[in-house]
Amino acid sequence: MKPNPIVITAIEVYQAPIKLKKPFVISLGPLTHAGNIYVVISTNIGLTGFGECSPFMTINGESMETGFVVAQYLAKKLIGMNPLEIEKCTVAMDSVIFGNSSIKSAFDMALYDIAAQNSGVPLYRFLGGKNNKTIQTDYTVSLGDKKTMAEDAVQIKNRGFQFIKVKVGESKEKDIERIRLIRESIGPEIPLRLDANQGWNTNDAVEILNAVADCNIQLCEEPIPRWNFMELPEIREKSPIPIMADESCCDHHDAQRLIDLEACELFNIKLGKSAGIFTAIKIIELAEMAGINIQIGGFLESRLGFTASAHLALTSKNIVYFDFDTPLMLIDDPVIGGIQYLENGKIQIPETPGLGASIEPDFLKTLKKVAIKN
Repeated sequence: MKPNPIVITAIEVYQAPIKLKKPFVISLGPLTHAGNIYVVISTNIGLTGFGECSPFMTINGESMETGFVVAQYLAKKLIGMNPLEIEKCTVAMDSVIFGNSSIKSAFDMALYDIAAQNSGVPLYRFLGGKNNKTIQTDYTVSLGDKKTMAEDAVQIKNRGFQFIKVKVGESKEKDIERIRLIRESIGPEIPLRLDANQGWNTNDAVEILNAVADCNIQLCEEPIPRWNFMELPEIREKSPIPIMADESCCDHHDAQRLIDLEACELFNIKLGKSAGIFTAIKIIELAEMAGINIQIGGFLESRLGFTASAHLALTSKNIVYFDFDTPLMLIDDPVIGGIQYLENGKIQIPETPGLGASIEPDFLKTLKKVAIKN
């Protein structure tokens, strides 16, 4: 007799507002909490998958509250489906509602967790990856006055981080002053990574990047508004610093468009933008063919979400930059297992089957919850 297929029997969705240790400020505004969502998918054979997203209102147009509502529509569609048929589950979610990439990424993550557990291997191996590279995260200097930013950069250096990310995007004059003071304060060795979060116009972007070309800058993320991507090729041509597409590169269609335009040297993949691992893999494949290197980043997920990102980071030699610092900014750490932070920002990935991370049951009991069952 043919064994009964594995099916999804229950899905629990939790709102998880987690306070930050201190406000995190970018050009799109300040943040005091991570408004996250946990998704727990149960099956008829006892396997349970965990997923997480961190909706970002100013980037993907979702919030913890809207994600919580949309999750219920998605859960009702997925109940009874085979979680190992990830493509079918992805198509099913897309048939329910357009967009909503953040909440879809939490479901995608939980599905991949189940699939890798069912295969008895860590997620990176299920995805065809190898644990053969050092993953070392940067740490981010929040946007503020130049003196405070420089002091924060010095603290980050003293904590042992080897790469420092700097939030900019306010104004040409102030950003140049910020970058130069940070470089002066930390010395010449540690590379800086700039992230303008769409804060500049084209002319200012070119002027700023040329003005700080001597400051050991590795890259600049999303210098101009995402809708203005047609001007990225001009910035790339005139900039001495490599340009990384972030908000303008959400899925594989965006990636192909940017490749065709020769708009940037680098992609930043975040599961909350790509709706999860399924589409992220498509972006990676395009990047490999085009010779484009990749950063894996995220929003304000806990170690659960970044564990999935770390597994993904082991799947391609083109993934060379890692932006995994935000779990270190959260007051609470409710994750069991998951990635571990070692010295100098190095990341250790679990070798247990599946994602290798879950959420403490007692913490889940404190959260607002909805459960969808057969």
